[in-house]
Amino acid sequence: MADPFESPFRGGLPAYEELISSKDSMILSASGWRKVFAIDNEEESRRAEISSADKVLAGVAALTFSEYLKKKNKEPRVLIGMDTRPTGPAICDVMSRVFIAEGVGVKNLFITAAPEIMAYSSITDDTDGFAYISASHNPIGHNGFKFGEGGGVIGGKDSAALIDSFLACLAAPAIIQKIQQLTERADTNLYMKILNESAQWKNEAYSAYLSFSKRIIADSENPEEQEAFFSVIKERTAHKAVGIIGELNGSARSLSVDKDIISAAGVKCLLFNNTPGEVVHRIVPEGFSLNQCKELLEGNHRKDSSFIIGYVPDNDGDRGNIVFMNSRSGKAEILEAQEVFALAVLGELAFVYSQNTQNNGENQNLAVAVNGPTSMRIDRIAESFGAEVFRAEVGEANVVNLAQKLRNGGYTVRILGEGSNGGNITHPAKVRDPINTIFSLLKILLYKAPDSEDDLFKTWCMVSGQQDMYKEDFSLIDVISTLPRYTTTNANEKRAIMKITTADHAVLKSRYEKIFLEEWDKKREFLKDTFNIYSWREINYEGIQSAEGMGSKYRTGKEKGGLKIVFSDNSGKETCYLWMRGSGTEPVFRILADVEGEKPEKEEWLLNWHREIIEKADKGEKS
Repeated sequence: MADPFESPFRGGLPAYEELISSKDSMILSASGWRKVFAIDNEEESRRAEISSADKVLAGVAALTFSEYLKKKNKEPRVLIGMDTRPTGPAICDVMSRVFIAEGVGVKNLFITAAPEIMAYSSITDDTDGFAYISASHNPIGHNGFKFGEGGGVIGGKDSAALIDSFLACLAAPAIIQKIQQLTERADTNLYMKILNESAQWKNEAYSAYLSFSKRIIADSENPEEQEAFFSVIKERTAHKAVGIIGELNGSARSLSVDKDIISAAGVKCLLFNNTPGEVVHRIVPEGFSLNQCKELLEGNHRKDSSFIIGYVPDNDGDRGNIVFMNSRSGKAEILEAQEVFALAVLGELAFVYSQNTQNNGENQNLAVAVNGPTSMRIDRIAESFGAEVFRAEVGEANVVNLAQKLRNGGYTVRILGEGSNGGNITHPAKVRDPINTIFSLLKILLYKAPDSEDDLFKTWCMVSGQQDMYKEDFSLIDVISTLPRYTTTNANEKRAIMKITTADHAVLKSRYEKIFLEEWDKKREFLKDTFNIYSWREINYEGIQSAEGMGSKYRTGKEKGGLKIVFSDNSGKETCYLWMRGSGTEPVFRILADVEGEKPEKEEWLLNWHREIIEKADKGEKS
C-alpha cells in the first residue's frame, strides 16, 4: 500500500478533460464498474501505477458510495478489499482516504476473494456495506469496483441510482479539487491504524467465510448437522477416493479457504500457482487458460487415480471453471459453462429431494432462478424434480433478487445462477463460488443420505427415467452422459460476440422485430420442413422481470435487457431459442442459440440467421 503520510496527488492534478476521458472509458453496470487502470492503458499491463485522473475516479467512486451508505446510517462502516491485480493497492489508497475523510469506518481486508468479503459482510454486525476492487475475469490491466451490502452486489434501482450519482459528481470540474482535499483531510494516524489492523480483519473474514461455506454446503445452520454432512462425504471417500486440483493463477483464492474446506470432507486437495499476484496466464479461465490445469490434473492422475477434478478461478475468485478426467478417454477435458451449471443444479436439486424424502417431506414449491440465456436443459432437469424455472435479465444481482422474490412468495430456491457464465450461487450465498460448485459435484459423486441405499446419481436416474444408466462404480462422465442433450452457443466464443454501431438499443430491437417478422414469413415452410419449427414467442428480460410479447410496450427505459425468441415444434413443445443483449461490462453485443439435442447444424444455422437479422437491423436495412 502507499505511504499514508504521502499525498496520492503529489505528482499534480489532472485536467478536467483527462478526467472525462478516463470516465468515458469506464463501463458502468450492476455487475461492476470497470476500465483499464494501468497507467500505460494496456489491457495486459502489469504496471501498478495509475494516472491522476484515475485516482480522482477512484475517489469519486468512494464518495458516491459513502453518500449512498449515509442515507441509511449517519456513521456507516465499510469493508474494503481487492483481488490481486497490480493496480489494486493504488486504487484502495485513494478510496480509503476518502472514506476516512467522510467519516466512514473502514475495515481493510487487503487481498480477499469476492465470495469471502461478501460472506463476511453478510455475517458481521458492524458493517453497512463493502467496496471490492476488481475487474473479475477481465485482463490484468483492467480494474474497477463492486459495491454491495448484506452479502451481495447492489442491483436494480439502487445500482442505477449509484451510477447516476457517480456521473453527477463528475459533471462539475470542481470535483477534482474536492477529491484532492478529501484525501489530504484524512486522518493519517487513523489510516495507519486501519492498515495495521488489516491482518486481524482478514483472519476474521477467513473464519466467517469458512463457517458460512459449511452452512451453504450442508444446507443447515446447525453445526452438528454440518458435521454430519461432512462425515458422510468423508466416510464415502474411504471407499471411493476423490482428489481435487486447484490451479489458482495467483488469484485472490490463493489466500482463501479452499484447501481447508475441501480437506474437511476427506477429499484430497492440491493447489498450484497459489502465490497471490503471481498470475501465470490470462485471467479469464476459459479455453487455453485451462490447459495448465488439464496438464496438472492428468499428471497427478497418473500418480494417483483419485485426482479427477480440477478448477481454475478468475482473479477475484467468484468463478471457477472445471476440468475433469474422462474415465473413458483417459484425458482431462473441459466442462462447458452450461454443463457446469447443469451438473450443479442436478446435484443441489437431488440433494434437496433426498433430504426431503428422508424427512418424509414433499418436494413442493422448488424453484431455480436463472438468467435469460441459460440453456433449456435446466428446465428439463428441474422438471424431473418437480421444480419450476424462472428467468431474469443477465447479471448476478438480477438473478439473486429474483430468487429472493420467489422465496418471499413461498418457493424454496436452493440454487440459482447464470448458466451462460458457468458456476452457481447456492443459497444463502449471493455470489458464484467455485467451492460451492466443487461441492455440488462432490455431492453427486459421494453423497448418500443417512439410512438411504440410494446415492444422488441413482436418485437422478430414477426421477429422470434413466434407471438403466445407473451403475454403482460410476464416474463423472457417466453423470454427464445422463444430462439432457442440448447444443448451445458457448457465450465466450467468437460466434457469440458482435460489434454493433447502433447505440440506441430500443431502435435496434424495434428494427430487429420488424425484420424478424418478414423473415419468418419468408422462411416459415423451410423452418417447418428442416427444423420442425412451427411457432414462436418473444420474451424480454429487464431486471427481475420477464415480459412476453413483441414491441416496445414490453420493454422500458433504454431497453438494454435481453431479447429472446423461443421456438416450438409441431406438438407445441419449446425446443430451441435465439437470444441477444448488449453486454453491461464489455463494449460488445452478445448472441446465443440453444437447441434441444445434439444438433450443431441446426444451432449454427439459427445463430447465423439471428446474426444476419441483427446486422440488417444495425444498418437500418430491410429484410
